[in-house]
Amino acid sequence: MSIIGKTCIVRTYSAGVFLGTVAERVGKEATLTNARRIWYWDGAASLSQLAIEGTSKPGKCKFPAEVAEVLLTEVIEIIPATEAAIVSIAAVPEWRE
Repeated sequence: MSIIGKTCIVRTYSAGVFLGTVAERVGKEATLTNARRIWYWDGAASLSQLAIEGTSKPGKCKFPAEVAEVLLTEVIEIIPATEAAIVSIAAVPEWRE
């Protein structure tokens, strides 16, 4: 499966979960562009459901600001996101403390 250029949900061993476009993948490393950390979500039972449907409770999610690029190490899961999920996640207001 080629994921380069696709928007995916990427789970790492210790850095958490991100939604972004996979620019490069080498072994357990992946570079994402236009990446947003999925710090806390509600409205989906799992990352798989979040990647397919998005969230049904955007007001309860905590997704910080998008970054232009991030290099993730220890990637353990990459799930291609549907257009519906991408739109849903993008609609979640930027979480700030």
